[in-house]
Amino acid sequence: MAEPVADAIRRSRVAANRGRQRELYGAPLGDRVRRLTATLGISQARLARALGLSPPMLSQLVSAHRVKIGDPAVLARILLLDQRCRTLEARPAPVAVDALLAEVSRAGWRWAGWERPAEGDPARAAPAPRPPDRRGRDGARTPADALRGVAEPARLTAAAAVLHPTFPELAELLRQAAGRPRPARAD
Repeated sequence: MAEPVADAIRRSRVAANRGRQRELYGAPLGDRVRRLTATLGISQARLARALGLSPPMLSQLVSAHRVKIGDPAVLARILLLDQRCRTLEARPAPVAVDALLAEVSRAGWRWAGWERPAEGDPARAAPAPRPPDRRGRDGARTPADALRGVAEPARLTAAAAVLHPTFPELAELLRQAAGRPRPARAD
């Protein structure tokens, strides 16, 4: 009798964790990872290595035994890969998958405006394009436009995911600035 109760508790905890992931990332991480691995035709272990995670850690996130991605650089890599995969119309050739995973694995996450990139760093030479400034009725910049002037949409989304548990109103502003809608709530 104790085993069915333990299974029910475990299923309840996993369901709650998936809901929390939906709040933080817009969808359960298992759904996102399955979509990425299917789109690229790669294993979950290969994806984990490209993201900078151990395969067991990614497995725990996918199965919702863990909720959060603790490293902002890993979250930024997932967002970058997701963004790149959304533009694909068909499964890329293996050589293109290799190049994409290599690009993603090199991607880092920097706080914008705090450190100047090193000499020769591509980030120093060519800043990412920013969306045009949209002014309010009074001609002032909106808070979202100010944020767009500081960081790319993927970084704003990553910051929103980190801030959401403690500061949901700030996370919402970051998501709006990134051009992403508020994650659907599972009610």
